[in-house]
Amino acid sequence: MTLLFGKRRTTVALLIAVAAIGSTTGPAHAVTGPVESNNLRGYTARLDIGDGTRGCSGALIDPEWLITAASCFADDPASSIHVPPGVPKQPTRAVIGRTDLTTTQGAERAVVKLVPRDDRDIVLAKLSAPVAGVRPAVLADTAPQAGEKLIFTGYGRTGDEWAPIALHNGTFSAGPFTGTDLEAVGDDAAVCPGDTGGPLVRTNGDQASIVALASRSDQGGCFGIDPEITSTQAVNSRVDGLGDWIGSVVRQAPFVDFNGDGVEDIAISDPEATVGGDAEAGLVRIVYGGGQGTAQIDQDLSFVPGGSEPGDRFGQSLATVDYDSDGYTDLVVGVPYEDLGGAQDAGMVTVIHGSAAGLGQGRAADNYQQGQGNGALKEAVSEQGDLLGYALSAGHTSSGDPFIVIGAPGEGLGSFDGAGAVIYVRGGTNVAVQAEAGLTGKRQTGARTGWSVAADGNHIAIGAPGRDIGGALDAGDVWLLSHTLGADGRPVQRAEINEDRGDVSGGAETGDALGTSVSLAGSGTDGDSILAVGVPGESLTDSSGKDMPNAGGVLTFSVTASGTWAQDQVINQDTPDVTGGAEPGDRFGESLAALNLSPRTEPTWQSLQLVIGVPGEAQGTTTAAGGIQTVTLLGPPGQHNDVLYAGYHGLPGAPGAGERMGQDIAASPTHIYVGMPLGPYPPGAAYSVPWPNLTGGADQPVTVYQPGQDGIPSGGQAFGTAIR
Repeated sequence: MTLLFGKRRTTVALLIAVAAIGSTTGPAHAVTGPVESNNLRGYTARLDIGDGTRGCSGALIDPEWLITAASCFADDPASSIHVPPGVPKQPTRAVIGRTDLTTTQGAERAVVKLVPRDDRDIVLAKLSAPVAGVRPAVLADTAPQAGEKLIFTGYGRTGDEWAPIALHNGTFSAGPFTGTDLEAVGDDAAVCPGDTGGPLVRTNGDQASIVALASRSDQGGCFGIDPEITSTQAVNSRVDGLGDWIGSVVRQAPFVDFNGDGVEDIAISDPEATVGGDAEAGLVRIVYGGGQGTAQIDQDLSFVPGGSEPGDRFGQSLATVDYDSDGYTDLVVGVPYEDLGGAQDAGMVTVIHGSAAGLGQGRAADNYQQGQGNGALKEAVSEQGDLLGYALSAGHTSSGDPFIVIGAPGEGLGSFDGAGAVIYVRGGTNVAVQAEAGLTGKRQTGARTGWSVAADGNHIAIGAPGRDIGGALDAGDVWLLSHTLGADGRPVQRAEINEDRGDVSGGAETGDALGTSVSLAGSGTDGDSILAVGVPGESLTDSSGKDMPNAGGVLTFSVTASGTWAQDQVINQDTPDVTGGAEPGDRFGESLAALNLSPRTEPTWQSLQLVIGVPGEAQGTTTAAGGIQTVTLLGPPGQHNDVLYAGYHGLPGAPGAGERMGQDIAASPTHIYVGMPLGPYPPGAAYSVPWPNLTGGADQPVTVYQPGQDGIPSGGQAFGTAIR
């Protein structure tokens, strides 16, 4: 490869260390300049690509993101630096904040996602978990002036070491820049193989501002390079002007991507589908984004534990999480009606791992059932009607640890049938959380603890809609917990919330069913959350004083990172400015989905949203057609609320009696998902509604998923019961 420096043409080589970089002393390192004497430039990252196949450098620009050279990940960087978005083709590990590689200082993370530029040798690399204790570098706003002194750091070769064990630095003089490239000449150092992607920075006190990344160099003085080559000239890829692009990537909320190609995928269940002649065995349909086809997941497949049996209802609940932190989204499937060892409807949960070839084509599935594995599950016994897996939530803590929350609302505790329990899975083990063991309050028959569960990076919510409160039967209860573990290994409880408290609106009444649904969303960048609690059995009074049973409502609460909380809003269809009007049987709040569409920025009314299912809503004279309400979680709903029903905002058709839209809902950073297992199509359907349709933008096309259409096989009974 040749590049023009001023009026002279010189050969400039790629800097990727392609020889084996592992050795008894450590992997490949830096420029030919001096060793770093402290961790001032600990933002510099060392990349091991393909288990020692390649070595590169990079820079931490956010606790979860590196910036480096795209050529590090290209198949043949000498001919093309094109890199597809998504999970790297080769496993990649990054060490950050460890300028001496013989120590354990700093952090080591997997690179799980690449977002490349198409106009220069730059790629953003997402880490498997945030890095704490290392100050990220920032991006320069302007290009350097010719002659400006810049500092380069990297982990490539030195003048006398093939695989050094420390970060090195060198001073470079900026030359002219042409388009996206910046030329530079080493004053006392050269950029060597293994330095590709390393940052060239200007400093202001202890703050580093990246102006460019190493791309190509003459490599004069580098170990193993022809001694006759003495030039230290280099070409670097400019980063000034990329702030908006980088910000948009870093701020984007994660989405479901089972095959790691950088395109959103979707899972839709039909737990009543017949599989292999077994009625209601259940299945999940996968639609891979970008036209990559569909797949069917069921228990008759070799990579799914168990076997399809009548009444299993595989897929009754779904959740998604990158549980093994490899960049591929994993699918968590609830099978609450699975019979185990003669115990009917004992239930179990299966985690099917993503891979480049799709779900189930890589790592073997994980399975959670009572009496097997470890922790609380190992000690438990499967019993009739436990319904383990009836409700699911999964995600990552604020520190990046994956977790799964499993509801078992039918679990009996001693003589209390249907008291319910929750299993919290994290860190290779699991614990049980239940009344008198992690949750305040006495055990109760029929409390159904775990009927609903939700979690975000800081908090966990557990609903028990059958719990009696102050003599009111089935009034309902909710517990709020932290991911912080107590001495007993259980998440620490922060609050018990019900309508018998003086700091919660309303009063506990028979049949309120508070906690039928719960949802949590981060409300900003400081670890705070908003908790939404559905009370679909709430009775309201109309203007004439007539009672409207089961009209429903929603309560929201602000929760700080430390666990203090306070009620925010009471939301129902009699709330001022909320579209619609309350009616008996609406069941407003039967389902909920709270979401922060831009979790890395200060929230706006558009970004902090709550989706509310109203499955009993009548549309005109059409009974139980159902509907969906969206409101902002940033203050009162005010004018920032909208509705969704058949024939409106791009949804097809007209309202149908008994279709109960809003019974099954979910939300992603890009879409609201609406499950329609009861119609309008006989096997069911699902809709994907773009967020702009409900946040003040122009209506965009709604995607319809329907058996027998667009590659989805025909057949089924309740397609759309759960969506993720």
